[in-house]
Amino acid sequence: MKRAASILFTLLLMIAGVARAQDVRYNFDKDTDFSKFKTYKWVTIKDAQKVDDITDKQIKDAIDSVLVTKGLEKTTSDDADLYIGYQTAIGQEKQYTSFNSGWGYGPGWGGGWYGGGMSSGMTTGTTSTIYTGQLALDMYDRNGHDLVWRGVASKTIDPKAKPDKRQKNLNKAATKMLKNYPPPKK
Repeated sequence: MKRAASILFTLLLMIAGVARAQDVRYNFDKDTDFSKFKTYKWVTIKDAQKVDDITDKQIKDAIDSVLVTKGLEKTTSDDADLYIGYQTAIGQEKQYTSFNSGWGYGPGWGGGWYGGGMSSGMTTGTTSTIYTGQLALDMYDRNGHDLVWRGVASKTIDPKAKPDKRQKNLNKAATKMLKNYPPPKK
């Protein structure tokens, strides 16, 4: 019985870990020649949800540290090849976790040919609040201001997390989001 409880506990931890993992997606304009982009400038996206100054700096620092490894140079000039902006969305979800601690009898078990045996066991449940912080990064070609690349990472910004955990999540999201930037050439 202790072994079954241990296995159940391990499975629940694994499921919880998967549920908390960051989900990262990206998309790009396949007709864009990304090799021509050498510089970028941060811009503010109109009507985007604002974050505090510290979080803004953390997001930009995380993205900047990855873009420099991709051969892009940050500038404040309007002549930058790419204009880069981000949007955030922070919300809450309720998570309900339950499990049955007993084996019991179910249909087809005991009580005759058609089942109908008695069920025993206890169902236990817990609820918790999960903060879902999404970060969307947009890259626009300076010529024409066309969106050429977009990456989205969910479960990235948690306003309740400690500062070092927040920065770690942002760094991880930036690395995963920009892993395939620039997209491979045809």
